Amino acid sequence: MKVLIVGGYGVFGGRLAELLLDEGRLTIFIGGRDLVQAEKFCSAHQGMARLLAVRLDRLNCGEVLRDLKPDIVVDASGPFQAYGDDPYRLVRDCFAAGADYIDLADGADFVAGISALDELARKNGRFALSGMSSFPVLTAAVVRKLAVGLDSVDQIIAGIAPSPRSTVGINVIRAIASYAGRPVKILRDGKWGTGTGFFDSKYLVVQVPRERPLPRIRFALTDVPDLKVLSWDWPEVKSIWMGAGPTPALLHRLLWLAAGLVKLGWLSSLAPLAPLMNRVVNTVRWGEHRGGMIVEITGGRASAKIKRSWHLLAEGDGGPYIPSMAAEAIVRRCLDGKIPRSGARPGHRDLELEDYAPSLARYAIKTGIRED
Repeated sequence: MKVLIVGGYGVFGGRLAELLLDEGRLTIFIGGRDLVQAEKFCSAHQGMARLLAVRLDRLNCGEVLRDLKPDIVVDASGPFQAYGDDPYRLVRDCFAAGADYIDLADGADFVAGISALDELARKNGRFALSGMSSFPVLTAAVVRKLAVGLDSVDQIIAGIAPSPRSTVGINVIRAIASYAGRPVKILRDGKWGTGTGFFDSKYLVVQVPRERPLPRIRFALTDVPDLKVLSWDWPEVKSIWMGAGPTPALLHRLLWLAAGLVKLGWLSSLAPLAPLMNRVVNTVRWGEHRGGMIVEITGGRASAKIKRSWHLLAEGDGGPYIPSMAAEAIVRRCLDGKIPRSGARPGHRDLELEDYAPSLARYAIKTGIRED
């Protein structure tokens, strides 16, 4: 099977390729604008899968797709919030070339909007799964797990706290800069309103049972697909809040202050500062090499209110691979003949928590559930 990764030598695309290196049934095209970088990546990563470098631009790669004839195209480039007036051009090019499509999009509007191509996807007998990353696929799978036995789910809160020593890609920073300090549509107390991106905050503690917890971390509101798609699955839910907790705390404080300047109107946007932000984020990297994730729900059962939370602890270098594990799982399922049904949709219902188990175990990533 042939898989083309757009942004294949980038942070998330590169990690996806690494996750699939042990699969001898794969030819993986490492695609991007810089052929030299793609070739360097292929030379540095050897495994059972065959890696080939390809120069392409996601905005104009229809001819390349027709030449390569990939079975699956994975868009791991971004930032998806800045894909312009024709954000799904690559998806249509995939269908025209006879390829299925996956992306690691983190933009709420982009992920929700891909359903507009559902009829076209089914007509071509193809699938297009958007948002195949921690937000919203892993969070949605966890919420389903936590909600077993409950009559209703009233509140969902989730946060990701990457290790301070994890490399962050420039497109992730560009995505954050695009909405930091700006209104983000959220569900609060049963009504849709707005919060302020990367400014509104909550303190949470990641504490896997029987493991040393992470310190109490401040999480900032993120504009991620979960804010929309989880309300589709749980129409009775009253509040949904998703955040990111960058560490060390000084770094988060600087980002929070910068978002505050946008909120006050003193800066129009942080987007022009994205390169500087990227240098700072990848320089200020002290602290323990530990990261984590928390998903917390409050729901009802009979006359009681129950709070359940799922915790994930990643020590060392394993955590940064988690955002690419959903796409990895779909590719491996396709190799085994378990093809997702045709259609274009957010992919948050296409995997369950158990599908993550092999990859989490490979990196000794620990998880656990708590209940109040």
